Amino acid sequence: MDIRISPELQVKLDRIAAQQGRDRESLVREAIERMVDYDAWFIREVEKGLAEVARGETISHEEVGARIEKYLAEKRQRA
Repeated sequence: MDIRISPELQVKLDRIAAQQGRDRESLVREAIERMVDYDAWFIREVEKGLAEVARGETISHEEVGARIEKYLAEKRQRA
């Protein structure tokens, strides 16, 4: 697969690759792998959330607010 990137991005990639003692291609390959893995993880997490909603495992807006307030109050007490 061939992709075109701007000269500015090439300079940035070359700088990072040099700092890490790597070549640009391995850096780009790792970045693509991370993005693909992250997207797959994100989709799985969204699907889990949607399944919870479908099962009725949700809390109200008011309950969210109450939990946040409780958390903040506990944090203030520890400070």
